[in-house]
Amino acid sequence: MLSLADFNDARERITGSAIRTPLVRLNVLDAPAEIYLKLENLQPIGSFKIRGAANAMVHMSPEVLSRGVLTASAGNMAQGVAWQARELGIPCTVVAPDTAPETKIKAIERLGGRVIKAPHEEWWRAFETRTFPGVDGAFVHAFDDPFVMAGNGTIALEIIEDLPDVDAVVIPWGGGGLTCGVASAMRLINPKCKIYAAEVATAAPLAPSLAAGSPQTADYQSSFVDGIGARTVFASMLDLAIRLIDGALVAELEEVAAAIRLVAERNRVIA
Repeated sequence: MLSLADFNDARERITGSAIRTPLVRLNVLDAPAEIYLKLENLQPIGSFKIRGAANAMVHMSPEVLSRGVLTASAGNMAQGVAWQARELGIPCTVVAPDTAPETKIKAIERLGGRVIKAPHEEWWRAFETRTFPGVDGAFVHAFDDPFVMAGNGTIALEIIEDLPDVDAVVIPWGGGGLTCGVASAMRLINPKCKIYAAEVATAAPLAPSLAAGSPQTADYQSSFVDGIGARTVFASMLDLAIRLIDGALVAELEEVAAAIRLVAERNRVIA
């Protein structure tokens, strides 16, 4: 398990790569609760992923990094790893699913990353084996890595500083590295806070996996919600989720689209 010292150490190590993002209130006067938005879209790559990528890579030795880095990602973690690799002057290779949006592929390439598109099964296998045929490099896992989770968990430190009495936190679930990182830190600082993972109905394996107590396979459908969701859940991440979170909230695609519109209209934030 991660300690508070791990999160504080990560915060120091990622300073200069990730920024401290604001926590702002959602401008909806008739909402059933006070809702706040943690604006990780303001990170240099437009995503929280730079936190975990930076923390994982600063813990690698120069000898390991000299081989270059490899990651598997639908786009956001790839950009985080590519950003750090560019800063370090080392090569970066990304295995992306062949359904990844072209905007994210181009963003990775702008940062100097080499992209290999693969069918979903081969892409997912890269997560499991932490390798890809024909590619040498230190593998940076998008979620199943304590350093990545510690980097992600620095978000919880900032939330507590800005909103000490927070009652509940809702966190997107992709592979689980964000949810489990934030939840681990929050449990140490504010154990009374409720923590929920958020999934989209077209790719929601966590909710049934929590109910069954074992990894379940979801009826996966590709959609515009490309940054979260998968066909199944890593057993290691499910074990953490069972211990750390209070449940999973599943939203229909139409509800996600409505939320994006609401945040854009009321707060002028593009999520």
